[in-house]
Amino acid sequence: MLLRLRTPFTGEQYVTEQGWLKASLTCCPLHPAGGCGFARHGSYARKRPWGARIARWYCPLGHRTFSLIPDCLAARWPGTLQTVEVAVMTAETAPSLVAAARILRPDIEEAGAVRWVRRRKDAVGDCLHRLRGLLPDLLTDCAPTVTACQIALGQTPLLPALREITAPWLDQLPPPLGFAHRGSGGASSPSLDQHTMGPDPPGSGA
Repeated sequence: MLLRLRTPFTGEQYVTEQGWLKASLTCCPLHPAGGCGFARHGSYARKRPWGARIARWYCPLGHRTFSLIPDCLAARWPGTLQTVEVAVMTAETAPSLVAAARILRPDIEEAGAVRWVRRRKDAVGDCLHRLRGLLPDLLTDCAPTVTACQIALGQTPLLPALREITAPWLDQLPPPLGFAHRGSGGASSPSLDQHTMGPDPPGSGA
């Protein structure tokens, strides 16, 4: 299960300061009164940013793992929220997805680059569309684009700020902003939330 690690760190600062070592969970989310054997359970590496790790805990009684995702990192995806935001803004302002793909991913073949851009644009657009319902006073009349939401909320970069603003609903929002597992209809599935030691948990390879 993914949980939020509130932090002002950028991705680079999180790695430099080894933020996962300072992360803490004071009690088991399933058994606040204790008695379940809840304990720290090491950490796992992220693909990007290089050197980043995610702190993890385990509840033996509930057979559940809990991972703390810092505000700077995308959930279930490699990289930071800010790099995702830059990619989406490029896609929003470019004359076409092909043009955006050529700018953002000149290192891979064009069809794959277009898929890479579309995946990010669609995922963030989905998050922003859902937020119009969750934050009607702020976003009802706002187009579900990064640029429009930056202006409406006065937040740049937008996605790390939204991790704070949408904290009560992160388990309902899809990646890369929220923690719901893709394909679960906005609700997190306990069985899908479990992962083992190693690189990014399932669903992170987008």
